[in-house]
Amino acid sequence: MDPLVATLVLVSAVLHPLWNLLVKRNPRPEGTFFVLTAQLALFGLIHALVIGADILAAWEVWPLILVSVVGQILYGTSLLTTLKRGDISAYYPIVRASPLFIVVVGFLVFGERYEASLLVAIALVLIGGFLLLYRPGTRLLDDPRTLGFAVLAMCGTGVYSLADSRLMQTIEPPVLFFWVEVLCAPIYAVLFRRIAIGPNLWRGIGMLLARPFHALLLTSIVYGSYILILIAYEMGGDVAAVTAVRQASIPLSVILGGVFLSEGSIVRRLIASLILALGIVLIVTGG
Repeated sequence: MDPLVATLVLVSAVLHPLWNLLVKRNPRPEGTFFVLTAQLALFGLIHALVIGADILAAWEVWPLILVSVVGQILYGTSLLTTLKRGDISAYYPIVRASPLFIVVVGFLVFGERYEASLLVAIALVLIGGFLLLYRPGTRLLDDPRTLGFAVLAMCGTGVYSLADSRLMQTIEPPVLFFWVEVLCAPIYAVLFRRIAIGPNLWRGIGMLLARPFHALLLTSIVYGSYILILIAYEMGGDVAAVTAVRQASIPLSVILGGVFLSEGSIVRRLIASLILALGIVLIVTGG
């Protein structure tokens, strides 16, 4: 992997758990997620206008845009449900396991072939991620429904990652951001009112809008995090490798969990972090 691409992905990985923490701490995350989506669309539009990007170029690749939207909706709704129902330490590694989904789909659907070293590196990243956040005594199968939502969130991430990596060959990053979030916002508004994950959508929206600095900070972190990933794709970053390196966000999430939730098991998590770091090094250096 190109060093600049790797740097962009690692910076994105640092930003990712920050916005997850902000959403998790909000008592009504559905409202937060809806406002976030609307503001991301606005950020994308402003960014596109500033750099002179062709907003209408997205119509040439609208089927892939729709695939990305489906992935985002699947990810967003499943993630919120997982966070509301389950322990983030048990289910977050599953949600972040999209490299596995991407490699399997890339092989079965797109006929892609991966070097054995890349597959070993991705396996190390995934194993390290699971060991890092898994807590002894946690039995995932005690709640198969929550486990199912975590797997759906993982699949959603894989779907939009595959679509977005291909879209970056045709359109510019802010254009993708604008159209995907514009299409997602009304869908979220309907879904969050109809499915049993948040009856107080509008109250949550009001709470977030009453704190404009918090809302802008959250949106800026999310936009910055994923725009770096889109740029990495635009620069030729392999989607499987990029999504695997993004798992570097897991050690930071452990640190945040230790600071805010007083979590322990430092030795075990240090070992797991070293396994994950080894996988990332292998991906960055090409094995």
